[in-house]
Amino acid sequence: MVKPTCVVVGVGPGNGAAFAKKFNHEGYQVALLARNKSYLDKLQTELGEAKSYICDVTKPDQIADVFSRIQAEMAPIETLIYNAGSGHSCTIENLDIYEYESDWKINCRGCALFGQLVTTEMIQHGKGNIIIVGATASLRGRANFASFASAKAAQRSLAQSMARHLWPKGVHVAYLIIDGPVSKSRTLDGSTRDNQAFLQPPDIADTAFFLTTQAKSAWTFEVDLRPHVEKW
Repeated sequence: MVKPTCVVVGVGPGNGAAFAKKFNHEGYQVALLARNKSYLDKLQTELGEAKSYICDVTKPDQIADVFSRIQAEMAPIETLIYNAGSGHSCTIENLDIYEYESDWKINCRGCALFGQLVTTEMIQHGKGNIIIVGATASLRGRANFASFASAKAAQRSLAQSMARHLWPKGVHVAYLIIDGPVSKSRTLDGSTRDNQAFLQPPDIADTAFFLTTQAKSAWTFEVDLRPHVEKW
């Protein structure tokens, strides 16, 4: 039996690695995308059935090239997780226009380009999952988050537009809002725990996987995740 492919864009030692491990554990072969080759190679070895690809999401040509390689080397993509993110802390007075543009390219434009590439095949098969990882800033713009909040808000609106277009075609688009600090714990079984005030990456990954198992009669678009002690 050919295993479906899960593409994780933005793989680091926190949420990205947890997504990769969870979907690998659940029977997917995983495409690992990030800019850090040494970490990708290490995780690829650990997972076994995975392939690593160097990808800078600010470069459209590189995105297209990597996507073509994944299509040629792996099974059809059933799930895309867009976890790439960048946020510069600034007020409107000290906003740097180049950092502002970079935040938008990583959080929003890269997400749009990957979404555009995967949807054709998913629509043809009448199924697929696109999970986009947001943040508190997707909903609220704090005074010193002028750059990051505007990029994440744009990303959330993009996700809504994608969902309204793609759901009727059988493609489940969902938006995860991470509302709180994330620990660096990376265990699947939860044996390593930090302070209870932190979200644990394996638990976030569990929710992401659950979204891919939902029946079409009760799909979720947006889910916000926070520690039980988080004030909100």
